[in-house]
Amino acid sequence: MNKPYVIGIAGGSGSGKTFFLKCFLEHFTADEVCLVSQDDYYIPVAHNMTKEENKLYNFDLPSTIDYEHFENDIFKLLNNESFIKQEYTFNNRDAIPKMLEIKPAPIIIVEGLFIMHFGKIKEVLDMTVFIEADEHIALQRRLKRDLEERGYSNEDAYYKWVNHVVPAYKEYLLPYRDMCDKIIINNTQETADIIKITDEISRELREKVLS
Repeated sequence: MNKPYVIGIAGGSGSGKTFFLKCFLEHFTADEVCLVSQDDYYIPVAHNMTKEENKLYNFDLPSTIDYEHFENDIFKLLNNESFIKQEYTFNNRDAIPKMLEIKPAPIIIVEGLFIMHFGKIKEVLDMTVFIEADEHIALQRRLKRDLEERGYSNEDAYYKWVNHVVPAYKEYLLPYRDMCDKIIINNTQETADIIKITDEISRELREKVLS
């Protein structure tokens, strides 16, 4: 097997990375692409925290990620090796984490907040995509997600946004924006707009990698 083609997808919280990835992955079969998400490499601490401790703890720092594990698993895929990884469920105590089997594929997608910040991971990326949204739109998406999926109150979610999310975005993501191969502005709620972009990128990849 030839060296896999590695795509890095970065973007701030609320930029719409998850929806973009969902649309993008629909263009490929499981044998053609695999996904490694930085979220699954958070160092597990939330389950032992009180509600107040969780509010104050800054999950938006590179130090909250088990970087060596993240890096090692990516290099396993590059060496044509599979691995098993437990899904990270954030602070959702009702969620039962899945065991994820990640298999090598011709296209590897690596996504997360700090993929450009982590040097050895950045070096193996063949294409980089930066997804962004206007701050007020990203905030509304973040608040909706935190209230519905992660059990935060509106006050706690807003505290994290102001004190953790925005400062981390400016320090660890924004400096890499203009280095990326593709910059996608994702302010719209129109599904067709994102599908059109993923169509274009997937056609490019089919010609470059899978033909």
